[in-house]
Amino acid sequence: MRRFSDFDFGVSWVMSFFHQDWTYDGPTAADVVAKHLAVEVDDVALAVRRDARVLVDHLPSETVEVLWTAGAQYMPGFGGPGTTGSEWTRTVVGLCDARLSAKADVRPLTGADTEDGLAHRDAVVAEIERVEFLPAEVREALVDCARRCTPDLALRILLRAVVTRPYNSLSPDQYARLESLGAALHYGEYVVDAVSFMVDEG
Repeated sequence: MRRFSDFDFGVSWVMSFFHQDWTYDGPTAADVVAKHLAVEVDDVALAVRRDARVLVDHLPSETVEVLWTAGAQYMPGFGGPGTTGSEWTRTVVGLCDARLSAKADVRPLTGADTEDGLAHRDAVVAEIERVEFLPAEVREALVDCARRCTPDLALRILLRAVVTRPYNSLSPDQYARLESLGAALHYGEYVVDAVSFMVDEG
């Protein structure tokens, strides 16, 4: 079984839009997401919506904010009217709905693309807890995500959070375990590979 993409997908993919120069892609965060969704295949929007719904349905807004902030290099601030973690995530759901409603024959995700990784929850939690250079608040939010949402989503956000802290390192053993989990969750070759540059071979 293989997922629809060899690259990152879902909410963790959306997090990658928000780097230091994200405003060159659009005037608002919502504009940036809509721009990317408009040029992608249906499965991309379906995967983002699936993740976003799970976050909104199972985690408090404060935890959702921690996850978005951890997974993005620069996330537009939360706190104002309509900009809580939950409200922003609902905005993302709405953007996916708008993109998908433009077509009448959108097929639902199936097979590997519905793998939640529930059988690997303990292993994902263990890897989250081993990444000690992440702030305790971030690790706690990721563990909550693994336990209350899906281990798959938590692992992808973990990888994004690691990438945003490139001056740290992973051990070869850590990376090998992440690769093993990625294989178990049917990830494409470039999902876990995104953190390979951080492996300390010394």
